[in-house]
Amino acid sequence: MTNQIQERAPKAKAASILLANVSTEAKNKALEAMAQALEKNKQMILDANQKDLAAAKEMVEKGELSTALYDRLKLSDSKFRDMISGIRDVANLEDPVGKTLAATVLDDGLTLYQVSCPIGVIGVIFEARPDVVPQVMSLCLKSGNATIFKGGSEAKHSNRILFDVLTDAMKTVPEIPVDAFWLAESREDVAEMLKLDQYIDLLIPRGSNEFVKYIQDSTRISVLGHTSGICHAYVAESADLETAYTVCLDSKIQYPAACNAIETLLINDKIAEKFLPEMCRIYQNHNVELRFDDVSYEVAKKADIPDLKKATVDDWDAEYNDLILSVKIVNTTDEAIRHINKHGSHHTDVILSTDPQEIDTFAGLVDSASVMINASSRFADGFRYGKGAEVGISTNKIHSRGPVGMEGLMIYKYILLGSGQVVKDYAGGSKSYKHEKTQEKYCRLS
Repeated sequence: MTNQIQERAPKAKAASILLANVSTEAKNKALEAMAQALEKNKQMILDANQKDLAAAKEMVEKGELSTALYDRLKLSDSKFRDMISGIRDVANLEDPVGKTLAATVLDDGLTLYQVSCPIGVIGVIFEARPDVVPQVMSLCLKSGNATIFKGGSEAKHSNRILFDVLTDAMKTVPEIPVDAFWLAESREDVAEMLKLDQYIDLLIPRGSNEFVKYIQDSTRISVLGHTSGICHAYVAESADLETAYTVCLDSKIQYPAACNAIETLLINDKIAEKFLPEMCRIYQNHNVELRFDDVSYEVAKKADIPDLKKATVDDWDAEYNDLILSVKIVNTTDEAIRHINKHGSHHTDVILSTDPQEIDTFAGLVDSASVMINASSRFADGFRYGKGAEVGISTNKIHSRGPVGMEGLMIYKYILLGSGQVVKDYAGGSKSYKHEKTQEKYCRLS
């Protein structure tokens, strides 16, 4: 363990207890200070980002960095606006700490409360995306979780300036413990963080499939995340074609490097000759490379679509993160569902259909965290779901699933409020439990 990690991790753990008890008013005041600090220091932040982009461009040219990561590294004006509005949206959300989830009267004067509380210390390890810093920091602050960040070296200038600007703003609110947030920067810190199960309660990795898989395989700490975003759009026989053209295009090109962009287009064979040629032209007008299965290849060839390329068996399991799309014709909706469940990553999948029964079948049988009906896959996002921001997207089936906001950073504790009761009175049979549910809320006694 490095000396710095050894020093900071226990401090973060201790600070997490204090942060869990900070008032809503103080947390919201700190969040507004953070939003204002971003506005005030925008140019300085963008200048730092330009340093990272210049170095990253050279890495892309040498083949040392993917274009997808380069795109995620860039802080555009729209990303900057989203960072600021995301922090303010989090401030407007209900405080999730201290909510009574359930209450049971065990006996007269003896009530058990299930009360929400923060998980504790969150470790966030991410590649390229400097906007992760304000997104996650705002959610962790509002939910009362201390956070240790470790970003990739390709974003070191952006991460550092964002972290410093935000934590300096946070320090203007004395109730916020200063040790609750820390940015690790050395290469060795990742391996060391993975060993800190006595201090870090949850790890959230954000990056490539290989990166996330490495984190999952290398630690005893619980990991929230997804290894890939292999998403599909299925155009059913009953689809409204104009809607399908629009949704399928947006799902691919709105931000092709995103994990919720589609990688495979499935088309029902009964509408393939009507739908596919025009869809191909639309995609090619937007520089999308198409890779066809044998059947769709023949349909496209018959329609004189240029630059035809056949898909390989590997394409059905590929996350391109680029302007590349595999195309397959299926005979039935059931076949589309089987393909998605076999080759998809259980992230986000789309159906274009006007048949209610078909829609219900697809939504029920597709085993994915998000299912979109006549809407773009790109909506699978914490900000767009109204969570203020997101700490990540999870394909897990335990704890949290899909775009994860503050609810994924919460756990609960049991508080038993009594008046001198002891177990021997109940074990001996002189008293019995009532076990009556109640709507009573736990209120702090002070």
